[in-house]
Amino acid sequence: MSNRNKGIILLLISAFGFSMMAALVKLSGDVPTVQKTLFRNLVSAIIAFGFVMYNKERLFGKKENQKLLLSRSALGTIGMVLFFYAIDNLVLSDADMLNKLSPFLLIIFSAIFLKEKARLYQIIAIIVAFIGTLFIIKPAFSVEFIPYLSGIFSAVFAAGAYTLLRVLGDKEKFYTIVFYFSFFTTVTLLPFTIAFYEPMSLKQWVYLLSAGAFATLGQFGLTIAYKFAPAREISIFFYSTVVYSALISIILFDQVPDIFSILGYFTIFGASLYMFLRNNKEAKKVEAAQ
Repeated sequence: MSNRNKGIILLLISAFGFSMMAALVKLSGDVPTVQKTLFRNLVSAIIAFGFVMYNKERLFGKKENQKLLLSRSALGTIGMVLFFYAIDNLVLSDADMLNKLSPFLLIIFSAIFLKEKARLYQIIAIIVAFIGTLFIIKPAFSVEFIPYLSGIFSAVFAAGAYTLLRVLGDKEKFYTIVFYFSFFTTVTLLPFTIAFYEPMSLKQWVYLLSAGAFATLGQFGLTIAYKFAPAREISIFFYSTVVYSALISIILFDQVPDIFSILGYFTIFGASLYMFLRNNKEAKKVEAAQ
């Protein structure tokens, strides 16, 4: 099997892991969002801790990378809390697709903070993607708009975290980064969880701990996939999360996305596919010129 196909399979597995995480978070029911986020990250921290110890790496990374690791973790924590809030209050596939705006926002942040020039086709894709979000959120500017806004801002903070990950590059091992982030989230949210703790049934414990396990599968699958093949060649397959989430919404929650949401999905996916194809085309031009 080629490395590219291995990367695609790992991305599909990763997408399934994240979709199951979202479904289990929603299934856990009436539990405070911060409490859900803490338990999801506690499991990831324990699993990542095992990887760090096995490979005899530093738990908290190198001294010179602390600002980057801390900032990445803070942005990721806020983004995850907002995403979980959106999951609890929206159709699962709507929340998932709004969160998938992060690659488009990453282009904007990379242009602003990393001085990477955004190309015309990327700008076109960003505009089209944001038009797609309007079909999903159907803005009425009422209280019902808040969960949609939460979904959008979850993508904003996720994109910020991904921008810092790009700066980190290969300076730290992926399991060190996962542990640092998960540990930071757990410690940060612990006081809020204690203050607003809601007793959970055995079923809710199982749901949230399982969500953590599936999230770890998603994180590791995503990271390892990009070691087999460049993101420009396989990243489009990560959008399979929306297919998984839509099916889960229908089967488990009896929630069917409306026609406008489906139109929004296709619009955002179309923008992603267009950018994916253009990225590959540009990369081949560069390779041919070398």
